[in-house]
Amino acid sequence: MPVDPHIAALLTVLEQSGAPPLYEGTPDAGRAYYLALTRDARAPEHVVPVGGTEDRTVPGAEGDLRARVYRPEQDGPLPTVVFLHGGGWVIGDLDTHDNMARNVCRHARAVVVAVDYRLAPEHPFPAAAEDAVAASRWIAAHLDEFGGDARLGLAGDSAGGNLAAVVAQALRDDGTPVAGQFLIYPAVDAEGEYPSRVENAKGYFLEKDTMDWFYGHYRGAFDDARDARMSPLHGADLSGLPPAVVVTAEYDPLRDEGEAYGRALEAAGVHADVLRYDGMIHGFFDMGALAPAAQAAIEASCGRFRDLLHG
Repeated sequence: MPVDPHIAALLTVLEQSGAPPLYEGTPDAGRAYYLALTRDARAPEHVVPVGGTEDRTVPGAEGDLRARVYRPEQDGPLPTVVFLHGGGWVIGDLDTHDNMARNVCRHARAVVVAVDYRLAPEHPFPAAAEDAVAASRWIAAHLDEFGGDARLGLAGDSAGGNLAAVVAQALRDDGTPVAGQFLIYPAVDAEGEYPSRVENAKGYFLEKDTMDWFYGHYRGAFDDARDARMSPLHGADLSGLPPAVVVTAEYDPLRDEGEAYGRALEAAGVHADVLRYDGMIHGFFDMGALAPAAQAAIEASCGRFRDLLHG
């Protein structure tokens, strides 16, 4: 189907804005631009309501990390979800992804702990992965401070989906129970060749040149793109991982690798619910206020994740 008309209108506005593409600028410029597109452009009435929020810190691999706790309107005990934001491991933070975390909190009926891991190129691979694992291990050991029961979930979008998948593999190896993973258009294969990377290489918000820019900053001098901490699709053993909801978008360069990860999980005996949303682009999970079809997809996919957590 064609791109959703509301999202197509946004793409036209972005194209006509005259803003240079991310890959032509510095990481700091990219961070400022992304913040302007998200937090700064969000009208108060478009902030997704939750029961309450609290800013705090959680331990990372090499020091404390900023975190934000979102509590739903329902009383506990409730599952706790670690949410890891996207942005190519280079841009993004708690504020750019505030509404995404709120949607997961509200529609999955869970306490969400969003974690602000270290970014590249100042902190290249594997800093983000190490922070995500360290923070998730600590949260798993302190569930009584958050949702209050034994159910733990992992969630993230794009690069955050990558990190959530990496954490799921690490916690499986630790023997830490995880009720489910919610991988929203995840980047799971650093050097794979997929039709969606060609079909959707330009004009749909996330572009191939931008992906190369992200990976270049994140990888630094590291040259093994098949390391499972960077490309979780290439984990030597995917068996025993928690059940997953994998969200993909029709007009997303990452579409095919996300779906490949879902198939790989199923082949390893792991339940994977792969949801492709036609007419959507990369980033649609933050476009609910703009596009009713995007909001419907957000609520439906969060509902499937809720079923894993509460089932």
